[in-house]
Amino acid sequence: MKKRIIRFVGFAIIACFTCGVIYINSLLPIITGYSSKYLCSAVFISNRIPGDVEAADLRFSFVQYVKNTVDYKNKSVTSRFLWGHSKSIYRDGFGSTLLRDVDEVVLREIKFPFLTTSNYFQDTIAWPLGNIIPENNTGIDKTALNNITDKLMIHKSYNGNAYAFLVIHKGIPVAEQYKPEFNAKTRFLSWSMAKSFTNALAGIMVKDGKLDIQKPADISDWQKDDRKKITINNLMQMQSGLQWTEEYGNRSDVTLMLYVKKDFAGYALKKPLEFRAGSHWYYSSGSANIVNYLLRKQFKEDSAYYTYAFTRLFNKIGMPNAIFEVDPAGTQVGSSYIYATARDYARFGLLYLHDGIFNGERILPEGWVSYTTTPSAHSNGGYGSFFWLNKGKYYPSAPEDMYSCNGHNGQRIFIIPSKDIVIVVIGYSPKPEGGMNFDLLLKDILRTISN
Repeated sequence: MKKRIIRFVGFAIIACFTCGVIYINSLLPIITGYSSKYLCSAVFISNRIPGDVEAADLRFSFVQYVKNTVDYKNKSVTSRFLWGHSKSIYRDGFGSTLLRDVDEVVLREIKFPFLTTSNYFQDTIAWPLGNIIPENNTGIDKTALNNITDKLMIHKSYNGNAYAFLVIHKGIPVAEQYKPEFNAKTRFLSWSMAKSFTNALAGIMVKDGKLDIQKPADISDWQKDDRKKITINNLMQMQSGLQWTEEYGNRSDVTLMLYVKKDFAGYALKKPLEFRAGSHWYYSSGSANIVNYLLRKQFKEDSAYYTYAFTRLFNKIGMPNAIFEVDPAGTQVGSSYIYATARDYARFGLLYLHDGIFNGERILPEGWVSYTTTPSAHSNGGYGSFFWLNKGKYYPSAPEDMYSCNGHNGQRIFIIPSKDIVIVVIGYSPKPEGGMNFDLLLKDILRTISN
């Protein structure tokens, strides 16, 4: 009897150990992939010091134990943890790409079409297209706003860790501050604010006659079942009904897509239908990448696809130096991976604040902003089309007409039409432990407006 118990315990220990090894092995590509991709972009796009990134942005969970090696000559980062490793490479124009099921040599041979450069130098022209800031006497209480800036950036009175802070009132920057290691030229990661840029590109394609968002998505894999009824609008309003898990702290659909798979949209579009299209709201980064795949399909050549974001959006709103990263399959990662300056993000907010018009030119089609800010059914007034809404008063201190671009780690572009204001906060403020008190910040900022 005693031998049986010992044998049983031995088998149980072996079984538990085996299961643990299998589970950890399934996490290693995510752990090392996250560190490799994040650090590669931070170093070669944002020009950050690796040790600073590891200490501030990569100091969590198993990621903090990853050993990273930066190769400045070949512009790559290799990350190792236990028996797992991942490598990311930087390419001009494309940004950083995590190598997954793709040959590095082949990937490096694909060149970005350098037809995207703007015909203006921002430091020599006036805001908003350029960086010459006009007189900023807009009636806002500058003394109070400066105090708020210090509370946010120096004293961390609103919790979180802000790297950049910018307030635009009546179209003019009235507050701008950066942590010492950053500046107005630093390009910051958007995380899910990229979804709102996907909204803009879809709108421009509608304006150009390239896209009809009310038609079913043209995806061959969906034609044999009820997925054939899913429209682009369903995807943009997060009502596709596709099965999905959006959890960043574990092995889930979003972490598998971003850190394990080669074709992000291909992974997402293979998901089965869980709810009837248009009947259920659920936030999905997969849906955003499916839309970007559909945008790519509108072009015969990838060169035209890659330049479109620049010629039709970025260059027109003062963002010529933005980077729109791609997955290993070459599709722009419109769920998560845009790198741009705080001023760039503020300019994007101005585009929507002014109903799709920037610097006197209509960029988005008439009615697009109204469509964007119309609540998606079943979202309780919290979501429109790739933008978050405040109609459900998620932020009690802010007006209901406020809407925003939200990033996974506390990145925000708040747009408040009734107050003629755009507020940008960029940094590393993940929930729950480091979550920023945005409602209190909004409350204090809105108090500085006299009208």
